[in-house]
Amino acid sequence: MRVVITGATGFIGRALCKALHKDYEVIALSRDASRAAKSVGDRAKIIEWDGRTTGSWFKQANGAFAIINLAGENVASGRWNESKKAGILHSRLDSSRAVLEVIKQADKKPTVVILASAIGYYGSRQNEKLDETSTPGKGFLANLCQRVENSAEAIEGLGVRCVVIRTGVVLGRDGGAFAKLVKPFRFYLGGHLGSGRQWFSWIHLEDEVKAIKFLLENEHLKGVFNLTAPQPVTMKEFCKILGKILHRPSLLNVPGFAARLAFGEMANEILLSGQKVLPKRLLNTGFDFQYTNVEQALNDITR
Repeated sequence: MRVVITGATGFIGRALCKALHKDYEVIALSRDASRAAKSVGDRAKIIEWDGRTTGSWFKQANGAFAIINLAGENVASGRWNESKKAGILHSRLDSSRAVLEVIKQADKKPTVVILASAIGYYGSRQNEKLDETSTPGKGFLANLCQRVENSAEAIEGLGVRCVVIRTGVVLGRDGGAFAKLVKPFRFYLGGHLGSGRQWFSWIHLEDEVKAIKFLLENEHLKGVFNLTAPQPVTMKEFCKILGKILHRPSLLNVPGFAARLAFGEMANEILLSGQKVLPKRLLNTGFDFQYTNVEQALNDITR
C-alpha cells in the first residue's frame, strides 16, 4: 500500500518515513529532491514538488492508501514580520489546497488523509486544561490552525476518512525544538523564558510517529486528536529537569520584554505563552504512550 508524505524531509517526516517504509510504499514529496534523497535515503521514493500544485504527484496520490500532509514553513525559524507570517501562512494553506484538489481529481481516492495542525490552535490559555473539545484561541497561530483544519470537512465530504493531528512540542535527537532548547545549557546559560509558569505541552518523537501510524491504521478513528504527552509541565519545570540531567545550572531567565525585543510577536505566541493540552481522545482509544513524563523522555534523548 502506498503512503504519500508531504513535508517528508522535516523532523517528523524523516522519522515517519523510517517507521513506515518496511510496511508501505512511501512516496516523499520535497521541494528539493537531491536534499531529500540525502535525508530520507532509500526509505522512500522522492518526488520533487513545489508545495502548491498537483501535477508532479497526482499519479502517486491516485489510488494511494494514505496522504499525510506535514508540509509547511517552520513557525519558529525566525523573527516574525509581515513577510515571514505570509510565508508561514501560504506554505500551509497552499499545501492543504493541493491535497484537497488531488483528492477531488483522483479516480480512486485515498482511504485516509492525515492533516498536521498544532496546539497553537488553542491560543494562550494559562492554566486551563485543554482537550479536543476546547474552543479555538486567538492570535496568528490559532487562526492559521483553524484555516488549515477547515479543509478536513471538505475532505470528509469526498468520502475520505480524515484525521487532524494537533501536535505539541516534539522532543527528539538531532533536530526539532530540543536542539534549540538544549544549546544554552551546553554553555552553562540555561534557564527559562519569561515567568516560567507557561505550560509546555510536549511529546517524544517516537510517540509522535507511533501515534500517527496508530491513527493511520485504525479505520474507525477520525477527527481531531491532540498529539501531546499525558503529563505537560511548566517551562520552569522543564528547564530545571533538563539542567539536572545535563548537570548544568538552570538559573538564568530571559525577561519577557527582552524576548519580545528579540523575537517580536513570535515571543508572545510561542515563547512566553503556553497551553496545558491533554491527549484525551488518544488515551480513550487505548493508545499506549512510551514516554509519559518529561524526565523519562529527556533521559532517553540525552543518553
